[in-house]
Amino acid sequence: MPIEAESPRAWRAVLEHVERRLLDGDLLPGERLPGERALAADLGVGRSSVREALRVLEAMGLVRTASGSGPNAGAIIVATPGGAMSALMRLQVAAHGFPVADIVRTRLILESAVAGELAERAGAEAGLETLRSSTGEGAGLETLRSSTGGSSTGGSSTGGSSTGGPGGLPAAERLLDAMDSPDLEPAEFLALDAAFHLALAEASGNQVVTATMAGLRSSIEGYALDGLARIDDWHATSARLRREHRGVVDAIRAADAPTARRRIHDHISGYYAETFPEPAPTPAAAPAHA
Repeated sequence: MPIEAESPRAWRAVLEHVERRLLDGDLLPGERLPGERALAADLGVGRSSVREALRVLEAMGLVRTASGSGPNAGAIIVATPGGAMSALMRLQVAAHGFPVADIVRTRLILESAVAGELAERAGAEAGLETLRSSTGEGAGLETLRSSTGGSSTGGSSTGGSSTGGPGGLPAAERLLDAMDSPDLEPAEFLALDAAFHLALAEASGNQVVTATMAGLRSSIEGYALDGLARIDDWHATSARLRREHRGVVDAIRAADAPTARRRIHDHISGYYAETFPEPAPTPAAAPAHA
């Protein structure tokens, strides 16, 4: 019997169920999810909760949905979350949790480095394109690319990009577009927010950073949700968060590494400062303002 009326966040149960099956290998890219009716019955939620979860999964780049009926209808798996390392991290989080301040410090270190690296790579790739245009040939470009760190490997199977690793910045920008929807509940918005930060890590092509961020995602989303009660004007806060996200991506695309690092550092520490009473942690490794 549906329990959606008793649990306004029932869509999260669907989301976690699908993610768990993806991590366990029960669902693989190319396979289709059970239909809405079957998922709703199996998990004891309403079909509207299934639709909400599928919308988030699609924005995260894990599934694609199609309307209508027939063999091509429904949601098809197009990617998987992080692998064993992120699964172990998620188990640690579930069993013991981490102090919020430690999570924030880790994010400041990792994500500042990721944003700066992506911006530097964007600059190197712009230089390669200029060289390609001026010479009209590709000779020697692979050697130059490797010397500037332009090539990348690793991450989940979401497709390649010339800017960063799997999916590149377009994957992150698709999530930002989804976050612009006025119909999103705060919990949905924050789920997409956490997915955006993971997408930047994936764009770096660094499998360790990606797995760490994937493992911490539930903790990141959790403390963000806990902070909602301390936000007086969610509309204003969400608008600011969207502007800050776009600002980070703009700095990366402009190949402005100092600004990219500063913006993501201020973005992460700013939300923490707004929603938690203690001062925002600033590790020694965090970059100074440019």
